[in-house]
Amino acid sequence: MLFQSHIGELASLLTAVCWTLSAIFFEKAGRRVGSLSVNILRLFLGILFLGITTSFTRGTFFPVDATLYNWVWLGISGIIGFFLGDLFLFKSYTIIGSRTSQLVMSLAPMITATIGWFFLDEILVPKSILGIVVSVSGIMIAVAGKGLKLNVPLRGFLYALGGAAGQALGLILSKKGMGDYDAVAATQIRAIFGFFSFVLLVTFLNRWRRVFRAVQDGTSMKAVTVGTVFGPFIGVALSLYAVQHTETGIASTLMALVPIFIIIPTALMFKEKVTVRQVIGAVISIAGASIFFL
Repeated sequence: MLFQSHIGELASLLTAVCWTLSAIFFEKAGRRVGSLSVNILRLFLGILFLGITTSFTRGTFFPVDATLYNWVWLGISGIIGFFLGDLFLFKSYTIIGSRTSQLVMSLAPMITATIGWFFLDEILVPKSILGIVVSVSGIMIAVAGKGLKLNVPLRGFLYALGGAAGQALGLILSKKGMGDYDAVAATQIRAIFGFFSFVLLVTFLNRWRRVFRAVQDGTSMKAVTVGTVFGPFIGVALSLYAVQHTETGIASTLMALVPIFIIIPTALMFKEKVTVRQVIGAVISIAGASIFFL
């Protein structure tokens, strides 16, 4: 059956949907209390939600049955993906804007597939390569905007590239460290390391007052909570489940459809105009994604 034979690809698409919703709510919260506060709060809530889930599904709040191998590689993955990757991405927003940053982030599938080829011995068949190329091309067309040129500040471009590399390397390390281990518990390990990395950063920057003010902002906390459910909780767990059941390059490409899926919701919520270029890019990207199911 289609569902059984493409379970990894379907999980990747659901991940993109979850990350689309989380991005909208995190953007809403970030505008009020700042991205650093949102990052540390979302990971804290994510650890709680994941722990509650594993309490019911596995009988333990923390992943105490994980091996040292799981902790080391998933921990590194959490630091690179949850901490450094997101830190670089949010910084790039302040320099070159989210539209250009997302264009650079669309390189993540290519980076993931290349790393997976070198370090995980994953072999991509020609059909999969074609799907990656078509899907990424559609994303770039949709996100670029009319007349976008890449003559942007080098520093901003490198931050965005760091975000893409963090996402790609985080997925690769997750697959290496997870193996057959439970995807939800593995996500909690990644979130724990990402959270404590942000704790150190907030302490170093002396930003705890801002974090505590964010906690007292009811509107922001509601947005952070909903964003956490679809992001570090369900979304990331689905992403790890996806890489367990398909090649990381394919999974990353389907997850990278977020800039396409987010067009209509942001147009409705933030009154952003939908352009012809975005529609064309969306059609091309969906066509590329569909190649994986042929």
